[in-house]
Amino acid sequence: MKQLQSLDYVVFLLYFVSVTCYGYWVYQRKKKAEISTKDFFLAEGSLTWWAIGASLLASNISAEHFIGMSGSGFAIGLAISSYEWMSAAALVIVAVFFVPIFLKNKIYTMPQFLSQRYNNTVATIMAVFWLLLYVFVNLTSILYLGALAIESITSIPFLYAMIGLAIFAIFITLGGMKVIGYTDFIQVIVLIIGGLVVTYLALDMVSDRFNSGGVFGGLLELRSQADDHFHMIFSEGDKYYDALPGFAILFGGMWINNLNYWGCNQYIVQRTLGADLPTARSGILFAAFLKLLMPLICVIPGIAMYVLYQNGAFQSEMAINGIIKPDHSYPTLMNLLPAGLKGLSFAALTAAIVASLAGKSNSISTIFSLDIYKKSLNPNASEAQTVWVGRIAIWVSFAIALLIAPQLRQLEQAYQFIQEYSNYLTPGAFALFSLGLFWKRTTSAAAIVAAVASIPLVVLFKNLHTFIGGNPIPFLNVTMWVYLILVAIMVLISLADRSSIDNPKGLAVERADFTVSGQFAIISILIMGIVSALYTVFY
Repeated sequence: MKQLQSLDYVVFLLYFVSVTCYGYWVYQRKKKAEISTKDFFLAEGSLTWWAIGASLLASNISAEHFIGMSGSGFAIGLAISSYEWMSAAALVIVAVFFVPIFLKNKIYTMPQFLSQRYNNTVATIMAVFWLLLYVFVNLTSILYLGALAIESITSIPFLYAMIGLAIFAIFITLGGMKVIGYTDFIQVIVLIIGGLVVTYLALDMVSDRFNSGGVFGGLLELRSQADDHFHMIFSEGDKYYDALPGFAILFGGMWINNLNYWGCNQYIVQRTLGADLPTARSGILFAAFLKLLMPLICVIPGIAMYVLYQNGAFQSEMAINGIIKPDHSYPTLMNLLPAGLKGLSFAALTAAIVASLAGKSNSISTIFSLDIYKKSLNPNASEAQTVWVGRIAIWVSFAIALLIAPQLRQLEQAYQFIQEYSNYLTPGAFALFSLGLFWKRTTSAAAIVAAVASIPLVVLFKNLHTFIGGNPIPFLNVTMWVYLILVAIMVLISLADRSSIDNPKGLAVERADFTVSGQFAIISILIMGIVSALYTVFY
């Protein structure tokens, strides 16, 4: 039934009031007489490890995970979990090697690092690219998918759902990173509890269908009834090889994709930049553990719906005009929840969407204010003026997203839209950061070439099959090949510049101490061990 009951509204209202009141309390308790950019954009020194970890996850998980990843679970199976499990491994590397350098050099934005490491030209090029990507692709698509999900689950029209999400997210974002960080903790609690409720329902339905004896029996039944949905590595020729190209998951483009996202992305790294190193590292490891749980919440329900569908359940709900719609699996499950629980799962979905919107708009505001306005438009701007411009940027970015989001209805798969267009910047951005962080001879000229060449090279590789024949290259392989080519170009240009030997630009970035505590090492090894075990079991 496509609407909420009275009890559902009560549960959702309780969530909404709790987040709003807690956010206002945090704002009042931690606000300062004179607001500063560090305080507003980074919440310098005020976020705890659990707030950082929760905020990292809340900013990452959104409607495309609940709806899109569950749909991929229905169609592809557990293999789509690679995006989550490999993220956990990537987060460990980011905590050990990336964050110490950023904190040692007091980096507040990713363009600031590029400016300090290379020059202002490189920083401005990437700042503009990131702003365009964040506003026109990420913020817009999150708003679109969120409103579409709410429309499919309730009787709320798409336009009203979109405006409501935007207003809720703006309210949280205007309070600054402190409010975002601490309210994200509540959002994550609601997200996980609500998600587990839906997973429980799905497994219980499978158990009842096959008399498997409880939820755990239902989980075992999934493996029995859909063994082909529990393969993690696809061979070439498999119909899903293009989406998840074999061992590129373990040794290729998936690493570049994840390390760039978690280690070089303002949207994510910003949560750690205002903390001390032990707190930042602890928060990142907390987020890594939470990422290991996400397939249970986002993928298993999709596989359960596949098993139920194959055994005659939900034929009408899962198809439109005779065509199966995998992305309808999660909304179908939510609509089967009893009153109250449906409101809880709806609150979980809303929490994921709002947290992502708030995090993304805060990063847009940070880059525009500190790297465009403060640096180029008004270098003499006061702290208060810069924060004021940051708040205006939040309103403007949402206004643009509200205008563009309805146009995405023309797309068949908005999730692929996000992945495809984000991929244009990934190889170039990660080449700039990986060499900039760990090879002091990398020159500014090399960085400019890589920044400008990334998009043309990705376009070339994506369309290479039209010139030489054959099948399109999977996008993760495109990411890997373009990254390797850009690194090679940067190395050659840097080596050709003899001045980089005597006066390397890398000296402008202080080397950091990568030493870790014994406790951190044990937890990191445990996370890596769990990821390895999962791939071994489901290979």
